[in-house]
Amino acid sequence: MAAPASTKLYSSALLALAADLSRFPFAEDLPLRAEARSRTCGSVITLGLALDEHGLIARTGMRVSACAIGQASAALLAQGVTGTAPGQVRQTASGLSAWLAGEGELPHWPGIEALAPARDHPGRHGALMLPWNAACEALSTGAA
Repeated sequence: MAAPASTKLYSSALLALAADLSRFPFAEDLPLRAEARSRTCGSVITLGLALDEHGLIARTGMRVSACAIGQASAALLAQGVTGTAPGQVRQTASGLSAWLAGEGELPHWPGIEALAPARDHPGRHGALMLPWNAACEALSTGAA
């Protein structure tokens, strides 16, 4: 008997990522900020970033109200973003969007393969993209 779609989508790895999000709380002193809302599911994220003296991302924090897919995607972004150039975040966001549309491979980002099952669930695409869209918006507010 095949496993239900929800079992494949909500793997233990994905749920562990969602739980890891608590390591990245939103802080009021993060200068680059954005809020994003998914039109498809109503998920919301407030994201803040800070850059170091070299223009690389030094800190991140988030306040997330989303399903496990949105939470896991946010945790993956937060886990891998420190020391990253803003252009890499934008490139990964663009690659994720294309991949979800069936136009390319899953982009390179640490642990991102945990999100692969969400591709077959279009209703979760908005939540998956939420942190990446917020990060791109936050970065566009600074001199990144």
